[in-house]
Amino acid sequence: MDDDAVFRALADANRRRLLDRLHARNGQTLGQLCDGLAMTRQAVTKHLHVLEEASLVATRRQGREKLHFINAVPINAIAERWIGKFQQPVLGALSDLKRRLEGDSQ
Repeated sequence: MDDDAVFRALADANRRRLLDRLHARNGQTLGQLCDGLAMTRQAVTKHLHVLEEASLVATRRQGREKLHFINAVPINAIAERWIGKFQQPVLGALSDLKRRLEGDSQ
């Protein structure tokens, strides 16, 4: 996984909006994703391409339609790597505090 590609993809508000739309209803066509957006079909296509390159969106052909699906694995990997390690000291401190308050010497 390319962390830089994921961060670049998530840096754009329009791409985050597309991910939010796929999170709300997975498996949408390009036309469905374009509905209600103030972007051209071509712009949405370019944003989807960036999301696909970052593995945040996967596609599947169903007849003549191309369905788009969110792939949360890269976001989870980012969260584990970049957020989880910063939370560990806080969680450890809370655990220590709990043991001391409960009188547990372990």
